[in-house]
Amino acid sequence: MENTNTKTRYSDQELQEFKELITDKLNSAKEELNNLTSSLSSPNKNGTDDTAGTYKTLEDGSATLEKESINQLASRQKKFIDNLESALVRIENKTYGICRETGKLIQKERLRAVPHATLSMEAKLKQN
Repeated sequence: MENTNTKTRYSDQELQEFKELITDKLNSAKEELNNLTSSLSSPNKNGTDDTAGTYKTLEDGSATLEKESINQLASRQKKFIDNLESALVRIENKTYGICRETGKLIQKERLRAVPHATLSMEAKLKQN
């Protein structure tokens, strides 16, 4: 394992690896967001039109709750996409992987798990 303390930034080759990882995550995140938004815009496909009116009120409440949770998921997904896109900008600027608090390199393991991380574990633990 190389000593990340002596390096001030990741090499272009390492940045390229992270770029590919982030691009893959970004593509799946966008696909997931499309699925969420299309499920919001499509009518209820459960085929419950013929059920008794008594259940209609319950269904409406349930559908509203489901829409709210889908909206929350979509909102989180948008934020995740924004964070990943910001990470790509940092790769272009060659500032990717540098902790915004300590100025040290964030460990590769952390970046692989959370590719949009801007804090090292050291800085993250200090926040708590």
